[in-house]
Amino acid sequence: MITNPRTKRILRSLSFSLLVLGGLLMILVPQQIWIGVVFFALGFGVEIALIVLGRRKSEPADE
Repeated sequence: MITNPRTKRILRSLSFSLLVLGGLLMILVPQQIWIGVVFFALGFGVEIALIVLGRRKSEPADE
């Protein structure tokens, strides 16, 4: 689990920057849209992983 707030902040900024970069590449380079799709998917994947890990941490453990 990611418990360090600094690590979470770094991963959130990485995710946001990948999403923005992917969107810009899709808009600005329509001939090679696959590059933008790859970066957008990477950012989206990092964001989903952070949400899942954060939710898993907040759930109480079954004992």
